[in-house]
Amino acid sequence: MEEKASPPPQGCSKPHLEKLTLGITRILESSPGVTEVTIIEKPPAERHMISSWEQKNNCVMPEDVKNFYLMTNGFHMTWSVKLDEHIIPLGSMAINSISKLTQLTQSSMYSLPNAPTLADLEDDTHEASDDQPEKPHFDSRSVIFELDSCNGNGKVCLVYKSGKPALAEDTEIWFLDRALYWHFLTDTFTAYYRLLITHLGLPQWQYAFTSYGISPQAKALLGLFDGSSPSVDLNNPRGRAAIQSRWF
Repeated sequence: MEEKASPPPQGCSKPHLEKLTLGITRILESSPGVTEVTIIEKPPAERHMISSWEQKNNCVMPEDVKNFYLMTNGFHMTWSVKLDEHIIPLGSMAINSISKLTQLTQSSMYSLPNAPTLADLEDDTHEASDDQPEKPHFDSRSVIFELDSCNGNGKVCLVYKSGKPALAEDTEIWFLDRALYWHFLTDTFTAYYRLLITHLGLPQWQYAFTSYGISPQAKALLGLFDGSSPSVDLNNPRGRAAIQSRWF
C-alpha cells in the first residue's frame, strides 16, 4: 500500500489521526502563520511483521512500541510557516517504520575505509550517576536501533541496555548527536513520543537535552514561529505538561 500524503481536514476529523497526533493538529491549524499541516498516512503493521523483527534482531519489542506500530507502521507529520509570500518548512515529526527500525552498526555510521570504528569512540569515563543513566555502548553491551534520523541532525535511538538476547524492559530512548555523543531522553517510547509531539517537531529540538543546547541557526528558524502559537521551552523541556499523559 502506497503511503499517502494529504493534509487532514480542518480539526483533524479522522479519529485515528486525532488519536495519533494527540490533538496537536488542531492547535497547529489554528496558529497564526502556520500552513500545510500534513500527515503521511501509513497502514497499521501486521503482527507477523513485529514477530519477524523480533526474531531477526533477537530482541523483544517493548509493549508500547508494539502498540504504536499496530496503530500505524511509522509516523511522519510536517508543517510550514508563511513568511510574506514564501512558504518555509519548519516542523517535522517522524518515527521510522518497522522495516527502517534498523540496528546501528559500523557500516551505517561511516563509509570511509580509514574511518574510526565505533569501538574507537567508546568513552568509559562517564558511567551511570544519580541524575544520568549509563550511556549506551557501541559494542555488544548495547543493541541500538534508529527511530528517527532527525533530518541529518543526529539520531533518536531505541537502546537495549543489556545486549542480546534483548528484553523489552531493558530499553531507553537516547539521542546520538552529530559528534556521536549520547544524551538521555526518556525511559520509554511513549514518554519520547509525547516529547516529540509537545515540541512540534521544531528543528533540532532534541539538542535542548544537551549541555550545548540548540544552535543559533535553529533558534533563528524558531523565530519564524509566531509567538502566539504554543510556546516551546528551549532550555528545559523535561516535564512539560502541554500534552496530557497517555500510553500506547
